[in-house]
Amino acid sequence: MPFPSGTTGAGRFSEMTSNDIHILVQEGEGTTLEFKERLSRSFAREVVAMANTIGGRILLGVRDDRTVIGIEDSNNLRARIQDIARNCDPPVSAVVESVDNIVVVHVRESAAKPVQCSDGFYWRQGAVTQKLTRNEIRDFFQSEGAIRFDVSPCPHFNYPADFDLDKYRAWLRLSGITGQPAIEDVLVNIDAAERANGGLLFRNAGVLLFAKDVRRFLRHAYVTCLLAKGVDKTHILDRKDFDGGVVSDIEEAMRFIERNTRLAYRIEGLRREEVPEYPMKALREAITNALMHRDWFINGANVFVEMYTDRIEVVSPGGLPKGMTLSNLGHGSVRRNVLVADLLHRIRFIEKAGTGIGRMRAEAREAGCPAPEFDVRGMFFVATFRPNPSVRVGGPVTGAGSPDRLRQEEAPYVTRDVTPQVTPQVTPQVRRLLAALSGTMSREQLREAVGLKDDKHFRSAYMRPALQAGLIEMTRPDKPRSSKQRYRVTAAGRAYMKAESSQEPRGSVRATRNP
Repeated sequence: MPFPSGTTGAGRFSEMTSNDIHILVQEGEGTTLEFKERLSRSFAREVVAMANTIGGRILLGVRDDRTVIGIEDSNNLRARIQDIARNCDPPVSAVVESVDNIVVVHVRESAAKPVQCSDGFYWRQGAVTQKLTRNEIRDFFQSEGAIRFDVSPCPHFNYPADFDLDKYRAWLRLSGITGQPAIEDVLVNIDAAERANGGLLFRNAGVLLFAKDVRRFLRHAYVTCLLAKGVDKTHILDRKDFDGGVVSDIEEAMRFIERNTRLAYRIEGLRREEVPEYPMKALREAITNALMHRDWFINGANVFVEMYTDRIEVVSPGGLPKGMTLSNLGHGSVRRNVLVADLLHRIRFIEKAGTGIGRMRAEAREAGCPAPEFDVRGMFFVATFRPNPSVRVGGPVTGAGSPDRLRQEEAPYVTRDVTPQVTPQVTPQVRRLLAALSGTMSREQLREAVGLKDDKHFRSAYMRPALQAGLIEMTRPDKPRSSKQRYRVTAAGRAYMKAESSQEPRGSVRATRNP
């Protein structure tokens, strides 16, 4: 029997085909797609979650692992589905159809958010349905009047003339979709575009990923990478703008960083282990987050990756999304651009919602680098990364990058072993602090341990340099002024002290610029 159709935040409802279902099952669950074996109590949560986000589809008869088990279509099943939708507050509009042995429930995005069921308020974060807290519900009421950039149409985009087939094919390979599905079917099913007037109307998210010339439509859609001489922008050694689309911009920004940072190696027995100057995985996560979470309504600003002699900063326009504060970073997720996030999630550029900050911290720690620092400067959100101190104080320079840009005096990564006349970056005060630090200690205990009474001098000459070099760390980094704050030696600090105690350390580090 025919089913009604209409326009929603997730596209136009129309009768689906077996091929459509095959594509959806291959894509897997995401912001706009949920699999359920049968109609259960949790179904109402999925309905309100999609109505509170951008709409979507629920496939009954499919397991979470994409196994199709099927479900019997019946008038009773359809009546139960409609009862659930009508009993939401406010009621949710749902369209039901059966394709082969799967029942598809199309859920419209609600025009009267937030929507609740008897279990509470829910929304979609990636493939996960999350319950809204009281504060999130309050923020939802405050913010839902705004138009979302990523799902808004781009009327000047002409398909297929402006469509980049190579970018699409690259995305398709990474998504894991197999076979030869029709391009238009995939674009509609992933919500990058919708059918309109016999053709395709692209959304801004689709333009960001699949346009031949992204800046023709979105002039601020680019990433600027710059390399500075020193700790500020007084002398810029190199600058590049990348505007090939979200996926390309992430890759090009990482190549720029890799070209302009050191790649060291450590010899352990007969094995050679690479030691990066910066936590590359964490930086990739930060750049991805900057593009995914930036406020695209700020037309006069773009994402920056700024490299200085003592740090790398990733700067994103828009500050923190509403509902997020610096203190709860890493403990929750509010995504400003849910469709961009979903398209990146499908190609595994991001993981589960809310884990990015935690992964950045963990990856920095694993790479022997200080924990990243996060700050809001006006309308910009800034993530700052410090170098691996083992590379900075490691062995001799064994290679070179571009001599005119990366001279040794611009990045003095040499040691006493090779050039005794050069003062090492780890000062005697810091070495003294490291020797005095046992287990975890408060600042007052540390000051007494090194025999100082002047707290201001102790903080400036001892504590701050040790923290900035990543040789010591706070036990409560999210609460730096806590009365319970304690300090401990990091893995990098222990490695440095071990190297200090041996004339020829077995795990010596040699540093070289990346080619």
